[in-house]
Amino acid sequence: MNSELIRNFCIIAHIDHGKSTLADRLLEATHVIDKNTQVAQILDDMELERERGITIKSHAIKMEYVQNGKTYILNLIDTPGHVDFSYEVSRSLASCDGALLLVDASQGIEAQTMSNMYLAMDNDLEIIPVINKIDLPKADPEGTEHDIIENIGIDNIYHISAKEGTGVDELLKGIVESIPAPSGNPDLPAKALIFDSYFDKYRGVIILIRMFDGTLKKGDAIKLFSTNTEYSIEEIGYLGLKHEQTNELSAGEVGYIIANIKEVADARVGDTLTLAKGGCAEAMPGFEEPKPMVYSGIFPLDKEDHVNLRDSLGKLKLNDAALTYEPESSLALGFGFRCGFLGMLHLEIMKERLFREYNVPIITTTPSVRFNINLANGTTKVIYNPVDMPDPAHIENIEEPYMDVEIIVPAEYVGNIMKLVQERRGIQKDIQYIDEKRMSIHYEMPLIEIIFDFYDKLKSVSRGYASLDYSFKEYRVSHVVKVDILINGDKVDAMSFICHADKAYQWGKSVTDKLKEVIPKHLFKIALQA
Repeated sequence: MNSELIRNFCIIAHIDHGKSTLADRLLEATHVIDKNTQVAQILDDMELERERGITIKSHAIKMEYVQNGKTYILNLIDTPGHVDFSYEVSRSLASCDGALLLVDASQGIEAQTMSNMYLAMDNDLEIIPVINKIDLPKADPEGTEHDIIENIGIDNIYHISAKEGTGVDELLKGIVESIPAPSGNPDLPAKALIFDSYFDKYRGVIILIRMFDGTLKKGDAIKLFSTNTEYSIEEIGYLGLKHEQTNELSAGEVGYIIANIKEVADARVGDTLTLAKGGCAEAMPGFEEPKPMVYSGIFPLDKEDHVNLRDSLGKLKLNDAALTYEPESSLALGFGFRCGFLGMLHLEIMKERLFREYNVPIITTTPSVRFNINLANGTTKVIYNPVDMPDPAHIENIEEPYMDVEIIVPAEYVGNIMKLVQERRGIQKDIQYIDEKRMSIHYEMPLIEIIFDFYDKLKSVSRGYASLDYSFKEYRVSHVVKVDILINGDKVDAMSFICHADKAYQWGKSVTDKLKEVIPKHLFKIALQA
């Protein structure tokens, strides 16, 4: 395939700005799907994705577009939009040469759009700004265009309505004309980046790759850089609506590989794939092991379901390398698992999937983060579970994770936001006007203060207008304590939590108040203590 005729691109957008709808219109315009297809959001194939209006997994699809007598191959690499999946986004962006920056004409630029756009710029992608939803009565395309020019400095902006299909043909021409063809040399040793992988119960792991150099053929022996394990390619092909088998993929192309890999953790997103003999010498930069940020105990509602829960977590893990779990037992809740997640959305999705796909209703304990406990004897203990907190007499100090936080909010709500963030121990670093109506505020904040209900409170004090983005900064020494909950003098281990000493009374009281409401009335007094 002549790489001059290939365009690899993605769509960067905030939740609900119309990314999946635009993808549907592009697929219709290039005749991949029929206009009368009943299912909307073709790329969001998980029921949960459609319901919540979010993209959870990365996807990719190949389109053919004819212009001036030439047939171009357009590979749309779809990315998750939520901050929990920002590493997956960065690997998808690394597979592209250009990005459509999709902005809702009635909402303007949001925090996550900006952070993903900076990621795209770091990857030297050609950015095409697109203003969507121009058909809405509240739309302000001129104001949004002014914002984009001010913030990004690009003035060649497309106006579309993905819902109505307006402006999509002009946008396709723009993709071909503005996004560069992929660089890469088919004669060099094979080098491919894994931007996603998923598990198929009949065929094992299916890896989605972007070829950077060289060629991979069916039957080739390949190896993965991070684990140095070798496999043989059983099937190779392009990503249409259905997989299209081919004999080889070469530099610039996007496709899939099946190589008898047993689980997703063996083919990690961001890893480099090359030939086992005579392959490339260096891996692609940017590979990271997924690190859980939020931990929670998961217990079956019915204690008989313990084995079922273990098997279900095993199946979810096949498709999700970022999920970690280990057995845990609680006096109150019986046998369960301590699970690690990328963030609260990741936890919510897992909870929902366990119930929907595997019919296992669960109880989750208070979410926690990873603390570094520096002990008086000079050693450090890492804990994810409040139950593992050592005796305070042996502790020198405790470090907790801090995050870099960016909040974009209309100027009239800045006071409310500042008050909320200060209550959550936020340290203000910077405040800037994006335009005359909206501001961007930068904070450093403890992760434990973000994971509970910060997002809901943020939306509530800003009437839904604030948007949030955060990334890990560092561990800092902090005065945190463990709070135990006692019912009738007995500790309930599953209810213990770790919080800042200044919040211990407030949080402890809120738990005991809640227990007072939910424990049924008895003929005798029940003592509740924190």
